[in-house]
Formats: sequence, structure tokens, C-alpha cells
Amino acid sequence: MFSPKELFDLSQFPYSAIFDGCDFAWDALPKIKEYIMHLFSTVLQPGILTNIGTGAVIDGPVYIGKNTLVEPGAFIRGPAIIGENCEIRQGAYIRGNLVMGDNSIVGHTTEVKNSIFLNHVHASHFAYIGDSILGNRVNLGAGTKLANLPMFSTKDPTTRKRPSLRFRFDNGEIDTGLSKIGAILGDDVQTGCNSVTNPGCIIGPGTLVYPLVSLKKGYYSAHSILKLDQRVEQEKRE
Repeated sequence: MFSPKELFDLSQFPYSAIFDGCDFAWDALPKIKEYIMHLFSTVLQPGILTNIGTGAVIDGPVYIGKNTLVEPGAFIRGPAIIGENCEIRQGAYIRGNLVMGDNSIVGHTTEVKNSIFLNHVHASHFAYIGDSILGNRVNLGAGTKLANLPMFSTKDPTTRKRPSLRFRFDNGEIDTGLSKIGAILGDDVQTGCNSVTNPGCIIGPGTLVYPLVSLKKGYYSAHSILKLDQRVEQEKRE
């Protein structure tokens, strides 16, 4: 239910090795930086294999594949890997630790940090994506927020560490060992405009999240429709 192979088709993802040894999909999140730097020191040299728009900023070790569009005004901080035929649009803010497959989009005023995009992921407009994994063909409606830090998470005064996020289910509890987790969206998940996933949402493949929905932490099964029960009334204006 939570393993990478149950949530994603990894057969065409160029960087599928990041999930090696991961019993749960979220186990890949703390590996992102180390994985990128290992590739940069062995088989993949940092480099930009495409044209960069005037005023775009590249800060730190970054690899950008062929035919990827980086528009003027985008900001990309490394370490980061961005695949081929992608779009990094004006105003995009990539804060480092990104592994991004091919044919994907980070759009205008979209912020991304410590995340994994598989192939054909579209986060085109006004999104926040923190400590998250987005499967193949995931599409985020405008204004989608994948929150990654629980509101009442506080640091221990002695250790200065935050508590780890736990999932509770009928048959027990899973401690992720991570204090920050956004959302894990299986292949073909779509979110509507201005939807929010609270920290620790796992959404199975093929599920639709309607506009304005705010999802609580937990697992949502594959091929579902998640919608807000809301009624709009129309009256005659005097």
C-alpha cells in the first residue's frame, strides 16, 4: 500500500534507483541530496544542456537536460536534477534537493523543495510542493498546496528536533522517522484548484481531488474521487 512499486510505475523513470531499498515511498525523501551528489560524483556531471532565459538564476550544482525550457526570472538552487523536455517557467522557485524526470513542469510562482517528480508531472500554477513525491502524470490544479510541516509541530527545547510524523491505522501505527512530509501522490493523481493536502497525505494512483478540498493526514485509496460536500444557493437579488 505504501511501497514505491504500489504507487508508481518506475520502469521509465530515469532516476528510479533513488527508491532502491525503500520499504515505504517516503523513505526516499531523506536520500534526495545524497543521491544527487552521488550521481554528480560518478555518472552525471552537473551541467546545462539547454538555453537559459535571460535573468534566470542557477545557484549551486544543477543538471538540466536537453530541450528543457528555463524561462527568464526562474530561480534554481542545487543540488538539483531536471530532466529532458521540461519547463521551468518565469517566477518558479526551486529551493534545492529536487529530482525531476522528463516532460515535467514547474510553473509560475510555484515553489519546490526536497521533492521527487517522476515523468510528465505538471505543477503549472501557484503551487507549493515541500518534501513530496509526485508520480507519473500527476497534475496539480492552480493554487494546490502540499503542506509539509504540522501546525503544532514544535522543537524539543533540549534536542532542537521536531517529533516525527506517525500514521495510525486499524492494525497499528507507522512511525515515518521524518518530521517533515508533504504529500505522496501516486501515478495519475489530479488535484483541483486551491486544494490543500495536510502533512502526511498518501493518495493512491488515479485518484481525483476536487477543488477547495483540504485533506487530513492519512491514506486515500486508489481510483477514488475526493470532494467537498458543499451546496451553493442562488437567490434573487432585490
